[in-house]
Amino acid sequence: MKLFIFFLFFILFFPLSILNAQENDKKNEITKNLRCLICQGQSVYDSDSEFANSLKIVVDKKLEEGLSEDQIYEYFKTKYGEWILYDPGLNKNTYILWLLPILIFLIGGAIIYKSFIVKK
Repeated sequence: MKLFIFFLFFILFFPLSILNAQENDKKNEITKNLRCLICQGQSVYDSDSEFANSLKIVVDKKLEEGLSEDQIYEYFKTKYGEWILYDPGLNKNTYILWLLPILIFLIGGAIIYKSFIVKK
């Protein structure tokens, strides 16, 4: 009888712990992609400020409401602006952010190429 109760307990509560772990993984992934507006250079996941703690609570509530990861990012983007995301999308406000490294690489390559041609 004790063995039956053990298996029943194991079957009932084991899947719930897996769901809780998956939810925590999703929460951690979302908070790692949000920038703390108080702490310079830290994500909400890494920060321990009151602002970061309140954002963690908001992420928990939004996940409990059934919002997807993209919907949560959109919520924070409309509330705090695009700067809160560590990985902003490509739009008219972020063209320079995405194209500047390519331009620097091309200009540097042109300078190096030109310096080798002029030396010869």
